[in-house]
Amino acid sequence: MNAELIDSLKLLSKERGVEEEELFEYVEEALVAAYKREFNPKSTDNVRAEVDRETGDMKVFITRTVVEVITDPNSEVSLEEAKALSPDFEIGDMLEYQISPQDFGRLAAQQSKSVINQKLSQAEKERIHQEFSDRIGELAYGVVQRMDRREVVVDIGRAEAVLTRNEQSRLDNYEFNQRMRFYILRVDERHGRPMVLVSRSHPNLVRRLFEQEVPEIGTDVVEIVSVAREAGSRTKISVRSFDPNVDAVGSCVGQRGMRVQNVIDELHGEKIDVVEWNEDPIVFISNALSPAKVLRVDLYDDDSARVVVPDHQLSLAIGRAGQNARLAARLTGWKIDIKSESQQREEVEHELLMHFDDVLDQDFDEALEQDYENDEYNEYTEDFINETSDDYGNDTSDNIEEVFEDVSEEFEEAENADQTDLADSTDSAEDETELL
Repeated sequence: MNAELIDSLKLLSKERGVEEEELFEYVEEALVAAYKREFNPKSTDNVRAEVDRETGDMKVFITRTVVEVITDPNSEVSLEEAKALSPDFEIGDMLEYQISPQDFGRLAAQQSKSVINQKLSQAEKERIHQEFSDRIGELAYGVVQRMDRREVVVDIGRAEAVLTRNEQSRLDNYEFNQRMRFYILRVDERHGRPMVLVSRSHPNLVRRLFEQEVPEIGTDVVEIVSVAREAGSRTKISVRSFDPNVDAVGSCVGQRGMRVQNVIDELHGEKIDVVEWNEDPIVFISNALSPAKVLRVDLYDDDSARVVVPDHQLSLAIGRAGQNARLAARLTGWKIDIKSESQQREEVEHELLMHFDDVLDQDFDEALEQDYENDEYNEYTEDFINETSDDYGNDTSDNIEEVFEDVSEEFEEAENADQTDLADSTDSAEDETELL
């Protein structure tokens, strides 16, 4: 039986990925728990168990203290009983007894089994967390085990992974025993058990697949700068090369397109566009809208760009349901507004006409303002005449000519009077000169 125990522990170690030494420790802890279940002591601090690593022999040891009066028989022994064993024992000495686990009852055996299962589950949980927490963001080969309406359960080696519905690709057929690669998202818990969540729709799945297919990426000669993906339909990736002698796009495509085709096959036919990254946003946006040809790109301060394409390539640049433009915007990080050449021309002409109308409206407003000023002057003149005519008791509208004649006569009389005064002052000055 002991030999069978050793073989069982070795097999369990391989299946669960737990070290054999840990399994032996679990058995020892189970034996202590069984003793506690059998004898119900106040404490098990004085109880220990040993399992021989070679033979599998199991032993339980209990340490008791020599006392005058026994209060806890599970942890104490009387001085008389101790002296019966050896006259050298005194109060305070420690005695260790050995108990055979075969003497435990059925309930104790069940207790030990429960403890072993609990320890195994805890060890498996810690192992999965430790192993897969370090692999988050990496790829894992998996085999489909079962599928329901919401999720797929995948065997990824030492653990089972879950592929939720939101992380699935519509091009995949998850059949039993089908083998494929998955992107590890995170490690979670469900019903107290560890659960690894994986994805087939994450953009980084494409990134990791290219890293495995293209050696230049692994040697840091070529870099994948950004990825934009609509899983099950189309993906765009931008790449750049740090070596002027290496073509980044060509390296990812491969000879006769073999490298990119391997990625497409893994994704079950999803289309992939590989474009060259450029630090100039105008060039980068033009490349991102491939396969459409771009005539002009205008950039604005709000991270938006207006792109002009030939009329016959407008639908190609926008893509089905706007997919090409949408992926290009995600890839570049710019808001892209696509116009055809004729649409751009119409907008420019419309803006010119609007500007021309604004100029005409401005000139018209200035003319109205000048007319208003003239009308105000005329109104002031008319008011002045009316006030003057009131001084003479005449109505301006009926006697305007008489008012002007009276005013003229008064001015002439005043002028004649001034001239007479001036002549008198001149004669006086001459008389004074003669006297001198």
